[in-house]
Amino acid sequence: MTNQQIIDMIDYTLLTPTATKDDITLFCNETIEHGFNTVFVNPYYVKHAVELLSPHNIKVGVPIGFSLGGATTHTKVTETKEAIQNGATEIDMLINLGALKSKEFDVVRDDIAAVVRASEGLTTKVIIETALLTNEEKITACKLIMDAGADFVKTATGFNGGGATVEDVQLLRSVVGNDFGVKAAGGVRTYEDAINIIKAGANRIGTSGAIAIISGQTSTASY
Repeated sequence: MTNQQIIDMIDYTLLTPTATKDDITLFCNETIEHGFNTVFVNPYYVKHAVELLSPHNIKVGVPIGFSLGGATTHTKVTETKEAIQNGATEIDMLINLGALKSKEFDVVRDDIAAVVRASEGLTTKVIIETALLTNEEKITACKLIMDAGADFVKTATGFNGGGATVEDVQLLRSVVGNDFGVKAAGGVRTYEDAINIIKAGANRIGTSGAIAIISGQTSTASY
């Protein structure tokens, strides 16, 4: 696999709560320099990132319900619509973990489906925080995500412990099949990590350490 193929699979992210506007500007300039296709920034910075990146045909994505997932569906939908108005073209939402743990599966599915509808056909990924779930819960979450009409299941935020593992990616891929998206995020720190996670079945990688990864270095970032 070539470096360019890996670059094409990476969602480069800057989601730290203390990131400044200057940090986002530098991040966007790095994105242009290294040729990443998609970035993710917090909702507050979507408009600024779009202004910098849209002339280069680079997509700006946004996390919804970040980073705990416990917001109401109305809040997630409103956040999604505003992000799209500001130029976001990909949506990564957090699953309602409390409802999933409570076995309120209709609530989980309907919450996702509402965000999918609000996304109006844009790529929608659903973060399940694999480190906080049993294997049975991971399987259930995947099925609910598919039923709700989303495009990807995503392993983690990297902010709530744990992250992408080869074993989890293999499990998620085995549940969703070959034609559904699997995004690995959280803890992908090296080129070798990226290769192994891709071989396990991921077709997208989310990382704040993208430059270190493609440069053959080790990222110290946890997300």
